[in-house]
Amino acid sequence: MKFALHCDKGHEFEAWFRSNEDYETQAKRGFVECPACGSIKVSKALMAPQVATGRAKDARKEAVMVAAGQAMRREMVEKMREVTRQVKAQAEDVGEKFPEQARQIHYGETDARPIYGKASPDDVESLVDEGIDIMPLPDLPEDLN
Repeated sequence: MKFALHCDKGHEFEAWFRSNEDYETQAKRGFVECPACGSIKVSKALMAPQVATGRAKDARKEAVMVAAGQAMRREMVEKMREVTRQVKAQAEDVGEKFPEQARQIHYGETDARPIYGKASPDDVESLVDEGIDIMPLPDLPEDLN
């Protein structure tokens, strides 16, 4: 079903959902967002009924796929946020000294402890080549602003 929607900022747009219940569920979970501003405060606008044609069905399938992809992306980003929060809450930020500190811990030159920080691609490659277990923390959308 195609719905005419609008966000709390006044942007109007259309989106496809399998059913009214599907729209309601996604909206309540924050999966329906305005493509113009990203607001999740979205509601349905009045709309005239439409007869589905072959092209309309294809467009609907594509829109459902796009909506599902957006929902999966949001869920994945939220999971990455949680992992990043947990690491930062339990580990020491050693900043640019990360490669040096990781080596000292790996080779027993200092006490083992959880750390995080910055490393260049060359440093990451060297650490991995030395057999040092590391895991990159993702750059989240809010970190790039």
